Amino acid sequence: MNLGNTSVGVAAARLRARVWLAAASAAVCCTVAAAPAKEVKVGLVTTLSGPGAALGNEIRDGFNLALQHTGGKLGGLPAQVLVADDQQKADAGRQAVERLLKRDKVDIMTGMVFSNVLLPVMPAILQADTIYLSTNTGPENYAGAGCHPNFFAVAWQNEDIPAAMGKYATDKGYKRVALIAPDYPGGRESLKGFKRLYKGGVADEVYTQMGQLDYGVEISQLRASQPDAVFFFLPGGMGVNFIKQFHSAGLTGRIALLAPGFSGDQDTIAAVGAPIEGLFNTAQWAADLDNAANQRFVTDFKAKYGRTPSLYASQGYDAAMLLDSAVRHTKGDLSTPALRAALKRADFTSVRGSFAFNQNQYPIQDYYLRQVVKQPDGTLTNRRVATVLTQYQDPFAAACKMQ
Repeated sequence: MNLGNTSVGVAAARLRARVWLAAASAAVCCTVAAAPAKEVKVGLVTTLSGPGAALGNEIRDGFNLALQHTGGKLGGLPAQVLVADDQQKADAGRQAVERLLKRDKVDIMTGMVFSNVLLPVMPAILQADTIYLSTNTGPENYAGAGCHPNFFAVAWQNEDIPAAMGKYATDKGYKRVALIAPDYPGGRESLKGFKRLYKGGVADEVYTQMGQLDYGVEISQLRASQPDAVFFFLPGGMGVNFIKQFHSAGLTGRIALLAPGFSGDQDTIAAVGAPIEGLFNTAQWAADLDNAANQRFVTDFKAKYGRTPSLYASQGYDAAMLLDSAVRHTKGDLSTPALRAALKRADFTSVRGSFAFNQNQYPIQDYYLRQVVKQPDGTLTNRRVATVLTQYQDPFAAACKMQ
């Protein structure tokens, strides 16, 4: 029976039309991409006061130089960078992070220097489903089984740079090395890293207070242990004072002094002066690396800030350039899944040379031996001596189950 001209048929036709329109609307809705953001808001929490202030300033300045190179934009979007001082204290860091996440609603966070600040505040960042780009510390907590899809280590894993120095000490033939570091996660992991690739004996292992500036007792203890060399991890003002006091105690030339790049970098060189000449240190970056991106970075940093950049500045610069590339790939989609996938590509030109993320989102990269030398004009700087580790992967990546 034909219902086409009956009221029942008309009603049925109308019902089918409404169903079709609803389905079509749903399909259109679900295929439309997220609208591009109008700007990128970055929360940069770092140490700008206290003994570690020079380090945070370097990270901030490196990040800002990158923004100058990108025309004040990230991936083509205007960038707003909200800077906060964590004062090298976990409580101050928590307050800054809460303000940036809840009040300012930043899209991404970065900048922290010390793991004793980062570790207590990281849960709040991750629980907010916000991505964090670590411009310095790379704790074991997020490198192995505890790896997290929103944590990216742009600098290194805490053991890596000390491990490179451990390899150098072994190759140099040092039979007994004394170790000293502050008693906090970064310090303990650094000494563990040195021992991972050092094949000699440990003459002594000394842990100091965080922020300690007087090392008379520790230097006497080191003298008594009569090591071939001393490896120290004492960032910021701690390392400055240790090197000066080590030299004043008459140990320079009698006991080799070995350091990670943090304690042999330009900020430390400027603060210590002549006693630091000859110091060997290891790092994933050097100012004299011969690539175009690095040459531009070093030249423009000197012009803008009137000083040679440190590895901290290089890490801040690379973090900004990584973010710039990621936002460009997402075409302004700042949703966490889109941004995370783009960051994993690491499709940017690093000032350190070759760079890629491992499965735990920590770097695969080279590590260099540097030595503090006097230039013809009498100033001191680092000179790259050799490549100690090539395409090195941190020892915890295999335990990370992220794909």
